[in-house]
Amino acid sequence: MKSFQLAFVALGTGLLWAAAPCVAGNPVTTSSVTVVVSQLASTESAVKLYFYNLRESFLQPKQYAFVKVVRPGGLDRITLPVDLPNGDWAVAITQDTNNNDKLDKNMMGIPTEPFAFSNNVRPRFAPPDFDDCKFTVSGPGKVVSIVLKP
Repeated sequence: MKSFQLAFVALGTGLLWAAAPCVAGNPVTTSSVTVVVSQLASTESAVKLYFYNLRESFLQPKQYAFVKVVRPGGLDRITLPVDLPNGDWAVAITQDTNNNDKLDKNMMGIPTEPFAFSNNVRPRFAPPDFDDCKFTVSGPGKVVSIVLKP
């Protein structure tokens, strides 16, 4: 397997659990999750992974729990290990193929750059719901595989 370094930057609200959060005196249990994104449109353009853990904030502007930006380093897939608090999560992914640091859309608001959602949900006429995209984190070793839509 070809070895490479992932360069990623946490943006937005940052990692919410960076300092071992506690809820009413109980530490939040986290689990190791590996997100694999395949069929990238570009082996060089940034891939943005937006992580959501609240139904109400799913796909709302800047309402994600955190975002990771990964450069594929010449490969057509990325593998990103993350530690997530146990519970329900959903991931939305975009690839900025023209490197303008935004998701380009047509006049109707439909993305013109590659995108994908956890559970490989393929929306037809409207954005997907959190419940369609969610996966449950409840222990180590979970792998979430997502195919990028061209």
